[in-house]
Amino acid sequence: MPPDTNNPPHSRAALPLAPSLDPTLSAAHMPRHFRPLELRVLWIAVLAMALGLLVALAAQALTGLIGLVTNLAFYGRWSTQFSSPAGNHLGPWVIAVPVLGGLVVGGMARWGSPAIRGHGIPEAMEQVLLNESRIAPRMTWLKPVSSAIAIGTGGPFGAEGPIIATGGALGSLLGQWLHVTADERKTLLASGAAAGMAAVFAAPISAVLLALELLLFERRARSLIPVALAAAMGTGLRYMLEGSAPMFPMPGMAVATLPALAAYMAMGMLTGVASVGVTKLTYAIEDGFEKLPIHWMWWPAIGGVVVGVVGYLMPATLGVGYNNIAAEIAGQIGMGGMLALCLMKLLSWSVALGSGTSGGTLAPLFTIGGALGGVLGLACVTWLPWLQVDPRVAALVCMAAIFAGASRAFLASVVFAFETTQQPHGLLPLLAACATAYLVSGLMMRNTIMTEKIARRGVRVPSEYAADHLERISVGDACSRQVSSLRASMRVADARAWMSSGDGNAKHQGFPVLDDDGRLLGVLTRRDLLGTQAQDGQAVAALLHRPALVVRENHSLREAADHMVEADVGRLVVLGGQDGRRVVGIITRGDLLAAHARRLREAREASRHFRPRAAGVPR
Repeated sequence: MPPDTNNPPHSRAALPLAPSLDPTLSAAHMPRHFRPLELRVLWIAVLAMALGLLVALAAQALTGLIGLVTNLAFYGRWSTQFSSPAGNHLGPWVIAVPVLGGLVVGGMARWGSPAIRGHGIPEAMEQVLLNESRIAPRMTWLKPVSSAIAIGTGGPFGAEGPIIATGGALGSLLGQWLHVTADERKTLLASGAAAGMAAVFAAPISAVLLALELLLFERRARSLIPVALAAAMGTGLRYMLEGSAPMFPMPGMAVATLPALAAYMAMGMLTGVASVGVTKLTYAIEDGFEKLPIHWMWWPAIGGVVVGVVGYLMPATLGVGYNNIAAEIAGQIGMGGMLALCLMKLLSWSVALGSGTSGGTLAPLFTIGGALGGVLGLACVTWLPWLQVDPRVAALVCMAAIFAGASRAFLASVVFAFETTQQPHGLLPLLAACATAYLVSGLMMRNTIMTEKIARRGVRVPSEYAADHLERISVGDACSRQVSSLRASMRVADARAWMSSGDGNAKHQGFPVLDDDGRLLGVLTRRDLLGTQAQDGQAVAALLHRPALVVRENHSLREAADHMVEADVGRLVVLGGQDGRRVVGIITRGDLLAAHARRLREAREASRHFRPRAAGVPR
């Protein structure tokens, strides 16, 4: 009869167990059940709140530094007041200012750190994915200083990208000082980044969503809570220092009618196409700079020539341009002005970013998208008045939709536009337009403006976050119930004879050892039983020399898989019963793969119903 847990093989002459060789399950290695929160999260949350306050102060310092550089470069005055370069009276000499700024930034990148080039988020993503969220300490000052010089000398960037990168660097530095785990360091990095964005725009919820969608690559309580508290602290300090007025004030809007909502969805689709074009244009320009026969430190200065020429022709393109965004959604710019702003800002920003200077993407994309939406909205008012489109709302939804399409930070884009305008009636049009932009972008473009750079370097960036399939299946539902086991009192000689008998149940690599009541004592391998140390006359229980590796029926397959990896084994004994010591099955690597195979079969069955059929090919 094949051995199993109900009828294990036994010796004709049972041997008693020596007391010193009577193992107990108390020494067995068993995985802990997953807990969504541990007490240590309290410590990380406290650190995140302190970090949020520190990053908020850094955001204030960066804003003041940008203002100082702007005032010195364009107006020759010593002031940290945030001002626009558009009102300068330098004439043609304005072209030289971005060039000089590009020379300084290029030198800082070459002799300081090349990581300051670009807008910072892709670099932070790369450190999270490949380097356990470790960012070089010098980035905490190199990135903000270089960005302040680039933006203050007319660079068409926003302050949000540099402060997000700076906040992330501060969080990473704190995590390196305190020697926390890699996951906790990632949480601190994301907390600093979220606090930076929240402090600049007073948009805490969208800052948390941006961290979730672009940096954390997970949505777990252990990371969500510290990030949310850091964003709250950053916003609270911003309110205390600057007040709670919206970043982009907007006149009140009416509830969108159904025809208007359909029009905003169509605008979202068009903006999604535009976001793909903007992304491809930016990287095409970057590829063009790569082909230049000069060192990359000179590229920002070359890009500065374009920035300066465009700024001379249209001064509104210089600097962060937050006032342009506010004017677009307030309906203060005509169709011609918005069309010119859209095209000229796109030219200036794409060349500057492609040249590798230091700056952000969010504010320029909002300016470009808002201007595009304003043009589309005014066109609808002129030629399709029955749609009842509000040009201001059109500017708002396209402003958010272009960022949703370019970055795929869908929820962050929707909530950001709401938080920075405080217009609740804008949420529905924003949701519709950003969803269609996201759809079009996802169908047309594999990578995003955030991930294309690191994807080219071979970094695989998660794009979708789904519940762990193994976490949803219990061990009891997937394990094999047919178990070949040995009685503790069985002689080694009898066990060896059974293994050489050709019985299919004797071909396993490991066998649970049970006492007379059928409870687990330990596990023996074929090597243990066939080795030279095992004497024929011994009881098999005398060979037990290691704690059993076990798992319970109510553990998840994820917990079982982690236990296998940590112990470097391919199978675990599954325990159940009222006393928790009855062997009810064996879980193997093959059972884990079978669970994944079932998921893949279900996915193939679902996709088969929606797969396009080629002409002449039967379904």
